[in-house]
Amino acid sequence: MNDDIQEGLILTEERWQAILRNDAAFDHRFYYAVRTTGIFCRPSCKSKPPKKENVRIFANAAQAMREEFRPCKRCKPNGERLPDEEWADQIARYIDKHYAETITLEMLADLCHGSPYHLQRTFKRVKGISPVEYLQKKRMAEAKKSLLETDKALSAIASSVGFSSASYFTTLFKRMTGRTPARYRQWNADRTNLEGREHEQTP
Repeated sequence: MNDDIQEGLILTEERWQAILRNDAAFDHRFYYAVRTTGIFCRPSCKSKPPKKENVRIFANAAQAMREEFRPCKRCKPNGERLPDEEWADQIARYIDKHYAETITLEMLADLCHGSPYHLQRTFKRVKGISPVEYLQKKRMAEAKKSLLETDKALSAIASSVGFSSASYFTTLFKRMTGRTPARYRQWNADRTNLEGREHEQTP
C-alpha cells in the first residue's frame, strides 16, 4: 500500500487541530514534519504552527527519520537531545535553500525551534561564524556566480540573492570582496581575456 494513503499518515482535521493546540493527548499517536524546515515534532510541541500545506504526518519517529526529517531540538520527538552539530547543519541547510528570501535571526529561531540567543551562540560555536554572516557569505557566493555567468543588471542580481537595496548590496559586496560588483565582473573578464591571449601565444 502507498504510504501516503495509509491511515496513520493522513493529515485529518482532528490531527491538524491537535497540532494547532499543542495537544499532548496526541503525543505518541502521531508525529508531524514540516517540509520547508526538514524538522519533525510531537503534536504538543510549542513551536510556531507550520503552514498546513507543508505538513506531513508519520506514525512514529523512526518513520520520519527514514524520510530524512530531523528531530526537533525543542520537543525531542525521538526522546533524544539533538546534537548541536546537527542543529547547526539544519539551520545552514535552511539558509542554503532560502537565501534569496528575507531571513532574520528571530525567524530562524522560530523555524528551527529554539531561542534566538541560543541559536546564535550554538551556530557560531559550531560553524565559526554567526547565522547572519553565513547568510551573507551564501548570498555573496551566489552573486559572484551571477556576475560571472550572466549579464544581468546589478539591481537584478541584488534582488535575486535576497537584497532589496542595490546600494546596500554593492556596499556589502565591496566590504567582503574588496571590489564593487561592477569592478569584480570587469576584473574577471579582463583576467579571462588575458589568460586566453596567453594560451594562444603558447607554442
